Amino acid sequence: MSLAVANGGILVNRELIGKAGEEAAGRATTLLQVPLDKGSAADLLLIATGALSPLTGFMTSDEYHCMVESMRLPNGLVLGLPITLAVEKEVAHAVGIGSEVALCYKDVPLATMVVHDVFSYDKQQEAQAVYRTTDVAHPGVQRLYAQGEYLLGGPITLFRRPPSPFAVIENDPAAVRAIAANMGWQTMVGFQTRNPIHRAHEYMQKCALEIVDGLLLHPLMGETKADDIPACTRLSSYQAILANYYPPDRVLLAGFPAAMRYAGPREAVFHAICRRNYGCTHFIVGRDHAGVGNYYGTYDAQRIFAQFSAVELGIEPLFFEHTFYCQQCAQMASAKTCPHPTSQHISLSGSKVRAMLAAGQAPPAQITRPEVAVLLMNAAQIARNVK
Repeated sequence: MSLAVANGGILVNRELIGKAGEEAAGRATTLLQVPLDKGSAADLLLIATGALSPLTGFMTSDEYHCMVESMRLPNGLVLGLPITLAVEKEVAHAVGIGSEVALCYKDVPLATMVVHDVFSYDKQQEAQAVYRTTDVAHPGVQRLYAQGEYLLGGPITLFRRPPSPFAVIENDPAAVRAIAANMGWQTMVGFQTRNPIHRAHEYMQKCALEIVDGLLLHPLMGETKADDIPACTRLSSYQAILANYYPPDRVLLAGFPAAMRYAGPREAVFHAICRRNYGCTHFIVGRDHAGVGNYYGTYDAQRIFAQFSAVELGIEPLFFEHTFYCQQCAQMASAKTCPHPTSQHISLSGSKVRAMLAAGQAPPAQITRPEVAVLLMNAAQIARNVK
């Protein structure tokens, strides 16, 4: 057995470096400038480095509509979510089919794009299909409704990466694959998180490590909701827990530079396929993966995988039920392994932990490792002082 084959069979690389990159950057200054928001800039990097293989650019109309309706590209390959570049009407009308434009973040050109398609789209239809709601209170729907009325589709060429304070750990898919191969891993499980690692996460990861060679701890480092714990604090917590509770030769910490969409079940599929491109053979899906509020059922993100064959997924999802600390078992457990009543169980959601921190309360040791609790308490204190 070996690491997973990239989606579509080939790991995409759309980045120019060295002299070729310098020449492309120079040419970009003569082209029509198309602005990117933070989320689109993150998608641009993911496309260029192959994390969204087989995509070579932002989706065209055919790709977009097929993805919205079926979670698949026209060739049948699964991706889960539409990857689009939204622009305002004025930009759309200024762009010609077949023309080359410069994609810019904060007025700095990052890439060029050959425009294959310019098209309008139904935001409500996309919201209902992707997020299962048209409620503007949903953060993903809110972002969708706020973006431009037209979409540009076509291949991109990256010559300058978006600025990131976490670039040092944002290993590309090719780099992750090389590191894993150098460690001798033939199987690797991916774990997606936008929260600090609590004991429940640790339990799932270590259960998975019993059956695979290595763990790719792959926290999302891109844009999240304002009330999520900041990425810098999360990164510190990952480093602290890995130093004390994990075998160093069996875990790789690498940042995932994507923005969070909160698309629940469909984002779980998207996250799994992305991790396949990073080489993962397995992917952990827990309760309410990529959820927000009450828009999705607790295990909807697990049930959705039944819509795909093992061959088209190319990665094996590992499903975990709600986990907790059982006082009578004196260890982490789930309903599959613990016979005791819920009165013996201690568990807190990420939102409840954030509420405790905001109130100046430390999460209990049964939920959060002491090293992590200290970091979270310090960060919460700083946030309160700023306010």
